Amino acid sequence: MSLNHIRPWRNIYRRKSRQIMVGNVPVGGDAPITVQTMTNTLTPDVKATLAQVQAAADAGADIVRISIPDEDSSRALKEIVRESPVPIVADIHFHYKRGIEAAEAGAACLRINPGNIGSEARVKEVIKAARDHNCSIRIGVNAGSLEKHLLEKYGEPCPDAMVESGLDHIKILQDNDFHEFKISCKASDVFMAAAAYQQLADATDAPIHLGITEAGGLMTGTIKSAIGLGNLLWMGIGDTIRVSLSADPVEEVKVGYEILKSLGLRHRGVNIISCPSCARQGFDVIKTVEALEKRLEHIKTPMSLSIIGCVVNGPGEALMTDVGFTGGGNGAGMVYLAGKQSHKMSNDQMIEHIVEEVEKKAAELDAETAQEAAE
Repeated sequence: MSLNHIRPWRNIYRRKSRQIMVGNVPVGGDAPITVQTMTNTLTPDVKATLAQVQAAADAGADIVRISIPDEDSSRALKEIVRESPVPIVADIHFHYKRGIEAAEAGAACLRINPGNIGSEARVKEVIKAARDHNCSIRIGVNAGSLEKHLLEKYGEPCPDAMVESGLDHIKILQDNDFHEFKISCKASDVFMAAAAYQQLADATDAPIHLGITEAGGLMTGTIKSAIGLGNLLWMGIGDTIRVSLSADPVEEVKVGYEILKSLGLRHRGVNIISCPSCARQGFDVIKTVEALEKRLEHIKTPMSLSIIGCVVNGPGEALMTDVGFTGGGNGAGMVYLAGKQSHKMSNDQMIEHIVEEVEKKAAELDAETAQEAAE
């Protein structure tokens, strides 16, 4: 929960949900909102899949999902699970036996789509395998693959149909005394997804997996996801998120974290506050920020950095950041540390110097955290 007693207008009151475990990662309750992504390699290519899992984990992914479309994928899953640095969710469509095989292979969670997994009897077999192998389940409702009888009832995909589908499958799990589940109700339409998630949040206490499915490419998908997920998270809805982009999975993780960081719900790495630049800028703000984003990717410590082109807003922004740089004249600008003016630095040496100052500050913050933990 994000609470600020000094600035109550920043408060977000999270919906109360049950907590489940996805491997060793808690989801729901008072656990941090987790960030997920999905590999796009061929799963039987274990080396390539593990490389993508590792890259996602390095970027901050808490959980990674992989497709299990065939028996070769099921066989590969066992090695992937054994070597993965994060819990693996097995994505199951059409073939319920793949769900059983994935549970046996050690998947931390099974993602099943109620619209295409088959009969209730088959779902029950998947439930039994999940229970036997300490595996949680995500009910993944999707507007594009709703059950035929619901499409006939409602005439088209809609929030009511999506929620009814989800609740029907929750009942199957609960009737089988299985409660380690979370649920999603995704749509590519932001309005439909948001409305469905709001209804779902009122109808169940299960942890909710948020996503705007098939959101698009890096830019368009980021915008759609930020609007849809951002508004739901601001309302307190959501326990784990996946940003669905036609882009590298690492980009999904980055965007997910940025959405959470913008709402104060997760903190990881350097939050760069920068101006759009204008004719007043004392240095090339755009190229500087691009360079710093790449140079500071290795920093995992939560901290803030302001890069402002001139003195109109620069000093004010620097007051609120750990490290800051404000453009001035004569080829130099002012470096701020902990909100206070520290020293001048030439523009041509500024990037290297800022990287050094950020690394130094990160080390200080890490040391403070370690000391507090030891006390």
